[in-house]
Amino acid sequence: MSNTDIALNRENGRKSVWSFLASEFKPKGKLFTPFNLISIPVIITGVILIVIRFAKGLGAVTNLSQETPWGLWIGFDVVTGVAFAGGAYVVTFMVYILNLKKYHTIVRVTVLNGFLAYVFYAGALLLDLGKPWNVINPIIGNSFGVSSVLFLVAWHFLLYMIAELIEFSPAIAEWLGAKRARKILSGMTLGAVILGITLSTLHQSGLGALYLTAREKIHPLWYSEWIPILFFISSIFAGLSMVIFEGSISYKVFSDQISEKDHKSHHDIIHSLAKICAVTLFVYFFMHVLNFVHGKNYEFLGTRMGHWYLVEVIGFVLLPLVLFFHSYRRRNLLLVKIAAVLTMLGVIVNRMNVTIIGYNWDAPVQYYPTWKEIVVTLAIISIEIWVFRWVINRMPVLREAPSWAKD
Repeated sequence: MSNTDIALNRENGRKSVWSFLASEFKPKGKLFTPFNLISIPVIITGVILIVIRFAKGLGAVTNLSQETPWGLWIGFDVVTGVAFAGGAYVVTFMVYILNLKKYHTIVRVTVLNGFLAYVFYAGALLLDLGKPWNVINPIIGNSFGVSSVLFLVAWHFLLYMIAELIEFSPAIAEWLGAKRARKILSGMTLGAVILGITLSTLHQSGLGALYLTAREKIHPLWYSEWIPILFFISSIFAGLSMVIFEGSISYKVFSDQISEKDHKSHHDIIHSLAKICAVTLFVYFFMHVLNFVHGKNYEFLGTRMGHWYLVEVIGFVLLPLVLFFHSYRRRNLLLVKIAAVLTMLGVIVNRMNVTIIGYNWDAPVQYYPTWKEIVVTLAIISIEIWVFRWVINRMPVLREAPSWAKD
């Protein structure tokens, strides 16, 4: 073959790759769906507000101050969002370490959900930094305390995102038809899973450890030396509740991509996850009771904050615990979904109590997020869902891998 022929083949190869990518970025399905009609204006408004934030500073769009430097974007986008991404390390642990093959069908979609959560919620950190370019400091160690919990959490975030990308990368290789790359990446999966599980358990508790330094600022009903352990345990049932919630929606929206075999196993998987949620919720509830008894905070129960604490513990911990247990015994799928939603709401309430409501609770001026902060948060979530849907519709996440990848 002449040099001219080789050059022509390379040129044709480049054109075919670009043609493939161009075709994949074309819309698939209906454009005027309820979700699209609602999310597009939210995303546009959110992007405009983000531009204003970077142009004029945090004060232009938030109610943050020197007294309350962390608000909704940290409390919800990061601290709560990372808990909901916990399903990825739990499911990969069950599949690759415990060798529970029945969960294999939900590995890719769970890892994808976790990866996107970390990318978008870690990206949300840039919005909260007064000088966003300083985000590199934890990585290079520039003017940053290497003994700080934030230093550890930052590195854990970065390395875990890389680990999750490697875990998901075989699906990307299958989408691109890269057989050799797929083989190499599949061989790296187990190592990435082990690294990811280790990092995830550390930074889930590490986020809680951040608040150990704020003893004088957090309400006694929510402050505890066990916050790191409570954050870690709650990430298990928070992540699995998200898997149940997101999986139930995905199995309806993308039902045409799911094989008959996977459809039949879906209910059994949901009930098994409900059992795990019930056990971890029981441990979490028991630790809350011990913490309350040892803290001797009885005098606060008659206050407004005490009533709100009881709503959280009874309504969003004990109640879903009972529902998960009952639904597993009765094989009631509807109760599982209700319990999952209540659990997710409970995790949101707990994280908001620790980071916002119970933080600086006795300060004369309380922090309330502006409508702009809320819209930006909704925009970030909407963009994440758009990306999630785009990937599902194009890559073998829910549908079976190509035949050549099974060899």
